[in-house]
Amino acid sequence: MGKVTLQDVADAVGVSRMTVSNAFNRPEKLSEALRARILEAAQDLGYGGPDPSARALARGRAGTVGLLLSDGLGEVFGDPVATEFLVAVGDELAKSSLALTLVPTTGDHPDSRGDLPMDGAIVYVCGQGAADIERLRSRGTPVVTVDQVPTDGVPSVNVDDRAGARAAAEHVVDLGHRRVGLVNLASTGTAENQPALQRNLGWRDALAAAGITPAEVRADFRPAAGVHAAVRSLLEREDRPTALLCFSDVFAAQAVRAADDLGLRVPEDLSVVGFDDASFAGTYRPALTTVRQRVGDKGRAAVDVLLASLAGEPVETLRRLLPTELVVRESTGPVPVPTT
Repeated sequence: MGKVTLQDVADAVGVSRMTVSNAFNRPEKLSEALRARILEAAQDLGYGGPDPSARALARGRAGTVGLLLSDGLGEVFGDPVATEFLVAVGDELAKSSLALTLVPTTGDHPDSRGDLPMDGAIVYVCGQGAADIERLRSRGTPVVTVDQVPTDGVPSVNVDDRAGARAAAEHVVDLGHRRVGLVNLASTGTAENQPALQRNLGWRDALAAAGITPAEVRADFRPAAGVHAAVRSLLEREDRPTALLCFSDVFAAQAVRAADDLGLRVPEDLSVVGFDDASFAGTYRPALTTVRQRVGDKGRAAVDVLLASLAGEPVETLRRLLPTELVVRESTGPVPVPTT
C-alpha cells in the first residue's frame, strides 16, 4: 500500500479534506465526536498527520529561526553565558510559535547553511560572520547580528562592552592599583571578537587617563589550561600586576586559580575583575567582582528585533545597545601595601 494521504482519511470518514485538516490543525472548528472519528480513522489507516514541509510551503514560512554559532554545540553548552543567551532566544521565539534551529558555522560546507529552511537568522559572535550574513541576505533571509560589528543595512543587538570595561578599570584605579594586567581573548585568524575588542578599548580608556600602561596576555576561550598558563605568565613576573581585568568570568575564575597556585591571596595580594556576571560569579569563592551584562535581555532583544524586521520595520530603527553595570563583590580590594 502506498503512502496514506489526507484524502484517504477524508474518504474513509466521508468528509472533506479541509475537515480532516481541521481535525489536526484547528480542532476548535469541529465537534469532539467528529474529531474523534477522524483521528481514529487516521490511526487505523496509519496516517500521522499533514506533512510539515508541505504545510510550511503552503504558508510561505518555515516556522523556525536559525541561530548561527561560531563554536560547536559542545563548546556552546559548556559556556554559561552562551547557554543563557540560547535559552532566552528559544523561550522568546516560542511565544510567537517559532522554533529554534542551532546552526554551528564550523565545518567544510558553509554554503549549505543558507539552504536550511528558516524565516530569519540570528548571527551570534561568529568569527566569519560577514560571509554568513551576505550568504543569507543574498537568499532574502532576514538577519540580526548579536555581539558583532554592526553591518550596513542589517539590524543589530550589542552590549555596551566598552563602557562596562571602562567602569571595571576605573574601579581598580580608584582602589589604588597602578600595576594592572589585562587577560583578553585571543583573536582567531583575521577576525577580532567584537566584545574582546570593545572591552580592550574600555580598559585602556580608563588606564590611559590614569597614566597606566597595562601588561597584557591573550588566550583562547578553551581549553581552560591556556587561560591558566597565560595568567601565570603575568603573575610570575618580577613586576607582577596587583590587579587583573579579565575578558570574562570564566577567565577570572582561572585567574583566581592561578593566583592560588602561586600562593597569592585574592583580593589581599591580587584583585581580579571578570565580565558577564555569569551564573556562578556570585557564588564563586571569592565572589567575583564583575561587569554585568543582562544576557537574557540580549536574547529577548535579538528576537524582538528580528520579528520587527520580519514585520517590515526600517533597519535604522532596529539597532539596540544594551547597558552594563559594575557589580563589586569580594575579589577586589585596595592595592597591597609593600612589605619592608
